[in-house]
Amino acid sequence: MTSTTDAQVSQVKRENPRVKSFKDFYKRLRKNKSALAGFYVLVFLFFVSIFGALDANYGFTGVSSNATNLTSKLQGPSAEFWFGTDHLGRDIFFRILHGMYITLGVGFAATFLAAIVGVPLGVLSGYYGGWLDTIIMRIMDVLLAFPGILLALAIVSVLGGSTINVTIAIAIGAVPQFARIVRGSTLTTKKLEYIDAIRALGAKDGKIIFQHVLPNIMSPIIVNTTLLIATAILSAAGLSFLGLGVQPPTPEWGAMLNDGRNYIYQAGHITLFPGMMIVIVVLAFNLFGDGLRDALDPKQKK
Repeated sequence: MTSTTDAQVSQVKRENPRVKSFKDFYKRLRKNKSALAGFYVLVFLFFVSIFGALDANYGFTGVSSNATNLTSKLQGPSAEFWFGTDHLGRDIFFRILHGMYITLGVGFAATFLAAIVGVPLGVLSGYYGGWLDTIIMRIMDVLLAFPGILLALAIVSVLGGSTINVTIAIAIGAVPQFARIVRGSTLTTKKLEYIDAIRALGAKDGKIIFQHVLPNIMSPIIVNTTLLIATAILSAAGLSFLGLGVQPPTPEWGAMLNDGRNYIYQAGHITLFPGMMIVIVVLAFNLFGDGLRDALDPKQKK
């Protein structure tokens, strides 16, 4: 009797739809080697950024990212200074390490804010349609009429350069992308037969949206979020490079590029390493996002 019960329990566990769905998802993701590589790089950088944030605040290594030493300025990579020093003698390696959480934080925060605003607007627009859809989409069209970096430049010029203002500016530019993608997915989902059946049984709109529409459109939201984080990081670095983003001496990677542009010929390492880190992070997010899109695509399921 006990062995039969154990067999039944194990059979139920094997047939758990959530576990099975996750295993199928990971199996499809694992087939994409570049996506896995991007994922592992992001996990590594995430933990490094945590250490960099703690070290910047509590000084575990005893090295400050803003400590100047003019006797060691413009030195190339060496055993003492792994990434060399800048024009003020600051250690570039520790500046990149301490600035990693700022760069990644702006990307995540801007995308999160854009999703908070864009997803509800897209769901409301696609689900109810009519005049509400027209108003929301026309506002999104106005925002999309401006290139993302120009819109962010205009907003930052009004608000002023700071980490918070850069985050807000990038988030505003990313809202239309969330809204349009979510609207299209909502239009497709609400036409499904089981949605009509639930509505015929007397379910309220709120219940239909939160329990049936949103769970079915999470895949494009997740993929779009991953890809937009990379775009947000690029935008933040671009604004900082132009002097309108995160202000010195904060070790943000775009600001570090701006610091080194006058020394690019005599000390190219000042711009090489921050630029290389931006490329690595953005490439990792794009590779992982492409892999997520393939893994979450229902057409890929067999």
